[in-house]
Amino acid sequence: MTVDVSESITQTIHPAFQLLRQHHVEALDIQVSEYKHKVTGAAHYHLATTNDENVFLVAFRTQPMDSKGTAHILEHTALCGSEKFPVRDPFFLMIRRSLNTFMNAFTAADWTAYPFATQNKKDFQNLLSVYLDAAFAANLNPLDFAQEGIRIELENDQAVYKGVVFNEMKGAMSSPTDQLYHQLAYHLFPKTTYHYNSGGDPKDIPDLSYEQLVEFYKTHYHPSNAVFMTFGNQSAYELQEQFEKLALHKFSKGTTLYSQPEQRLTAPIEVTESYAVDSEDLKDKTYHVMSWLLPETSDIKLRLGMRLVEGILLENSASPLRHYLETCGYAQSTGPLMGVDDSNFEMTFYCGVQGSDAEHAETFKNGVLNILNEVASKPIDTDLVEAILHQIELHQREINGDGTPYGLSLILNGLGSAIHHNDPIHVWDVDGAIEQVKEELKDPMWLSNLIQTHLLDNQHRVQMTLIPDATKSINEQQEEKDRLAEITANLTDAEKVEIREKTEALKQRQDTPDNLELLPKVGLEDIPAELQIVQGQLREIICNGLDTPLNLYHAGTNGIYYQQVLIQIPDEIVQSPYFNLLSILMGEVGADEYDYLEFQQIQTAVSGGLGMGASLRSKVDDKDRISAWLTLTTKSLTQKLDAIQLLKLAFEQLRFDEKDRIIELLQQRKTRWHSRLSGSGHSYAMQAASRQMSALARRDYHNTGLGALNWLSELVAKIDQDEAAYDALIAELQSIHRKLMQAPKQFLLVCEEHQSDRLVEEVQNVWDKLAVDKTAVALTQLEQINTNHDEAWLIQTNVQFCCAAYQAVDVAHPDAASLMVLAAYLRNGFLHSAIREKGGAYGGGASYDGNACSFRFYSYRDPRLAETFSDFEASVQWLLNTEQQAHQLEEAILGLVASMDKPGSPAGEAITACYALLHARTPKFRKTLRERLLNVNLDDLKRVAKQYLLEQTPVKAVVAPFAKRDELQKLGFKIQQVN
Repeated sequence: MTVDVSESITQTIHPAFQLLRQHHVEALDIQVSEYKHKVTGAAHYHLATTNDENVFLVAFRTQPMDSKGTAHILEHTALCGSEKFPVRDPFFLMIRRSLNTFMNAFTAADWTAYPFATQNKKDFQNLLSVYLDAAFAANLNPLDFAQEGIRIELENDQAVYKGVVFNEMKGAMSSPTDQLYHQLAYHLFPKTTYHYNSGGDPKDIPDLSYEQLVEFYKTHYHPSNAVFMTFGNQSAYELQEQFEKLALHKFSKGTTLYSQPEQRLTAPIEVTESYAVDSEDLKDKTYHVMSWLLPETSDIKLRLGMRLVEGILLENSASPLRHYLETCGYAQSTGPLMGVDDSNFEMTFYCGVQGSDAEHAETFKNGVLNILNEVASKPIDTDLVEAILHQIELHQREINGDGTPYGLSLILNGLGSAIHHNDPIHVWDVDGAIEQVKEELKDPMWLSNLIQTHLLDNQHRVQMTLIPDATKSINEQQEEKDRLAEITANLTDAEKVEIREKTEALKQRQDTPDNLELLPKVGLEDIPAELQIVQGQLREIICNGLDTPLNLYHAGTNGIYYQQVLIQIPDEIVQSPYFNLLSILMGEVGADEYDYLEFQQIQTAVSGGLGMGASLRSKVDDKDRISAWLTLTTKSLTQKLDAIQLLKLAFEQLRFDEKDRIIELLQQRKTRWHSRLSGSGHSYAMQAASRQMSALARRDYHNTGLGALNWLSELVAKIDQDEAAYDALIAELQSIHRKLMQAPKQFLLVCEEHQSDRLVEEVQNVWDKLAVDKTAVALTQLEQINTNHDEAWLIQTNVQFCCAAYQAVDVAHPDAASLMVLAAYLRNGFLHSAIREKGGAYGGGASYDGNACSFRFYSYRDPRLAETFSDFEASVQWLLNTEQQAHQLEEAILGLVASMDKPGSPAGEAITACYALLHARTPKFRKTLRERLLNVNLDDLKRVAKQYLLEQTPVKAVVAPFAKRDELQKLGFKIQQVN
């Protein structure tokens, strides 16, 4: 219920703010209050809950009208010192001096946001003071702009570009998906801010001047153009008192930006663009995409109606448009842009395919339009509509927070509406809109008419064919070299002196220690005494006549239950690369009498989906053994118990006879894996460098590393052409399935307490009898070639990802805690400055991995190679040979404990606790590790640095562009490449 509130209301309201209304969202159990700052008009939405994790966000409407990256570089530079905190790097310094559960900043297409979350009230106050000052009183030092954004330096008397964002966007824009999106937006939005790349195009970033950055800050970062959002158990009055005292009292009324509707196309357009591929084989590498510009997102009924249209057309493989795109025969997978995007001022709708060729553009267009015409010509099946509404309710009710804090997820969901001067309450509480939609659904043609009006009759449609270009990388690199050569040729002696002076000034600024006394902090004394671990109950149910453990956890899940089956995986299955392929099939192929199309529709109607995965850890005290559990997962609303039966059916009666579907799924896996490589280069580099350091590290390298992608590509090509090869694959998958059916099982159930008895009974009834074939089976053993040389993998990217790994101990060893602290210590004290600030990489650091049993240095989106490896080694010398400060140890420990104590969703915390027990990470084990962390001292760090780093030779790995082949060979790397 929404209540409009007048100023005469008797409740306490901060005098600087006006309370506009309050609304209780029953499905989320939050009280939303909307306020307006009386002087500036700044909006404040407070989401009041009993949650101890308090969240703050301030966002500004930022609407760049070029691709110079102004908003993105400003986001970085604003966090480099402010009026009250004139230190060089308050953001990263506060990460170390805080118990935060989240700290970051985001640049979206038309807004920039600064959020944080913490469970500690003192910490919240500290972070709030720093964030508010950074946002509203940033110093914007020209040297910080040069470091974070773009600058020219001279190397061997030649001009070169440097800058963190410049290299970040070089990495980002090497992704085919990013290139697809931005080139499509260029045509879909001819006049508004979305026409441009707000993150910055590497070709345009060098055109940005410091003066332009400062002017953008002045015109955009004003309270009149800001939205505040908060979540948690603090009062709105307390929060607003701080907003006013720390920032808002200094401002008068300013300019508020409003989004503008896009200039509409009068007829659909078809365009062809290209993206870089470093391969001579360009076959099956084209993307086809169609996109439509829809009305404004403020129309909540239409917004929900188009979400229903998306569900009807694309929800699962049985949905008509997705089914067409998956089975069209001229593409390997659906594209990365699919469905409704309602995050901008006006909505968009996308559909597409990847792994195709340019000549299929007309076929693609006609095929999509034929499907839309067919669906729009008749009423939509009411059962299908109910199934999609079920998915919307499930999504609305679910309390997440295992990655991003729950409160921040809610805030981000509503932020787009607030930024565009719409009502975010409609996003947080969809019940009213659902009721409106249900009224419209009384007209059996309402959804069909939406398809006709907003897709078929909509003239603002762009079809793009994105083709691979084997020369594009070389041409772009040459263009940059030519531009720099021209700059070099035109530099006067005075300008060269000026560049060198600025370079030296930046170096001095980077090398000057900050006065940390200027920043607030929490200390070890503020850490909670106890690690909070969710406790469950151990029940037993009968499964095939055997007493079988059922792990029951009660949690506030908002009317949703989570049910899993946990199966101990035999070691020969863990090692098999075919095992990963089996997990792709469950829920995606048919089961028993249902073909995959029927089974997909049933899943949508009664569950939040079915999944098969694996939870793998190194044994706590033996790096040469793997603790491995298969996880079969589902979730649903508590009134729908069918999901439990469906999970059993999907696993027990999994069908291996749908050949076309199985090949299609493997093809999709390969194609999507290829398209995501450049965003995970550091993970692959770390995996390759530590590949011989534990049994699990070896297994992961061979089964999920870049070599496994090549293996999958070869397998897909083979089974598509060779019937015997396909039959052999199916026989292997069936053998693995049979052995898993025979393996020991446990069950996991997370639900609200009052629902547990009926749900436990249902799990018992469903899983009582399991069809197990007890015939012995043997699996194919693939030979693994285990080497330990330095290795470089070449992929499609414009930057490097470097790693040096050292053999370390298992996680139960007393030195594990010291190695964890050492990694954070080296990252904070040396590597962040050397690799990011001075080296220009987007990120870098060190980590101890208890599963790989390795200590790893790494860099992310890095313009350098040999110099980065030198910095890895130099960090150890810095620790051992320079005077260390006491605060650095405390900061390293704080971050680790904050990460360990970080809350998850109610269901996520229960599932994590159960998995920890399965892998022998008992509460006692976890608490012992936490105590060891708190007791690490500087001598411990120096001892383990000498023992595990100085006295060993690391294994190095790099993921790099194809153009770096010669340089890498000279550095001694064995070259591999993704096919």
